[in-house]
Amino acid sequence: MNFRMMMQAGPAKANELFAKLADTSDGAVKTREKLFAELKGELELHASLEEEHLFPILRKNAETRALVVDAIRDNKEMRAKLAELDALPKNDEAFPEHLAELQKAFRQHARDEKKELLPAVQRALSTEQVQEVAEKIGAGLADAEQAKQDEAEERRAKARQEREQVQLEAEAAEREQQDLRAAEERRRKAAHQIVDIALKPAEAAADTLQQVAHLATSQSEARGQADRRPAARTAPVPLTSMLFWPWLGAMQTSASNAARGMASAEEVIPLGEEVLEVGKRTENRGTARIRRYVVETPVEQQVTLQSERVVVERRRPATDKVTGEVLTDVTVEVVETEDVPVVEKRLRLREEIVVRTERTQRVETVRETVRRDEVEIRQPRKQPQLATARAKD
Repeated sequence: MNFRMMMQAGPAKANELFAKLADTSDGAVKTREKLFAELKGELELHASLEEEHLFPILRKNAETRALVVDAIRDNKEMRAKLAELDALPKNDEAFPEHLAELQKAFRQHARDEKKELLPAVQRALSTEQVQEVAEKIGAGLADAEQAKQDEAEERRAKARQEREQVQLEAEAAEREQQDLRAAEERRRKAAHQIVDIALKPAEAAADTLQQVAHLATSQSEARGQADRRPAARTAPVPLTSMLFWPWLGAMQTSASNAARGMASAEEVIPLGEEVLEVGKRTENRGTARIRRYVVETPVEQQVTLQSERVVVERRRPATDKVTGEVLTDVTVEVVETEDVPVVEKRLRLREEIVVRTERTQRVETVRETVRRDEVEIRQPRKQPQLATARAKD
């Protein structure tokens, strides 16, 4: 889980607890107390981890120092509202109103963190610093979760001990009752024995007289009597996520005209020559195209998720002795939770492509042929001779 996901997981769980608290009625005092205790622990844990691991690093950076001051002020106001709600009876009529004010302040704090604090953290801190803060906050969350589990296990062990103690007390009471009943039975038997001993002589004399009279009158009838024996029956029992266009230059050429001047017998013959003038122009030698495109690569990452389910079982009590409140309406609400993966993508620069043009110079020799005028002079009785004349610019 990255830093942004970790910072947003706490507000998500707190919003869930806010919603469950808002749905409770004034009569569900026990449920409100349990949910408020969970909400208070979640908010205080989130604020404490920020103040311990994140804010000391942000205070050293000029860009985030002011944000830390605002965040600490928000945490202080939140703790004050929590203290007011904690002191207020959970069935008080003002409890829902104070809870709504706390939820409004918490949502504004969460929006400020998402829009201002988290982007500033990613700009101001390096990747290693962000990872270090994320690891420390993750360790704090894990320790808090382990403490909750240990506390729950301790409560379950204490409840088992109380049940066992009640069962032992019930068994002791049952044995005491059995001893009292046995003693009473022994007293009754002793009393009967005393009475029997006192009346035994008189009963013996009466029995002797009765036997003599009976023997005399019923000797003949006693001979034909038969015995009768009753029968018994038993029954069984059953079980059951570039184009750069070159600018074009133009070469310009000029021509000059010469004029002839004539004076009396003179005639001027102009001689000209070509002068090489080399200019330059820019030509297109091709276009370089750089195109950026997106490539999708599948990645995977493992995340450990936890879930809590409510288990309801019915069992026969160890004793029928009533130890708590019964025959009243009781509503017990147990929250089922399940972790779901939250995927977020963060954009970062991997590489830069720099596109520019470089200008170089070179000297190139241009070879060409130029023309010029020459004159040949022939005079009578003289050898021909050549003369060369060059035109002035």
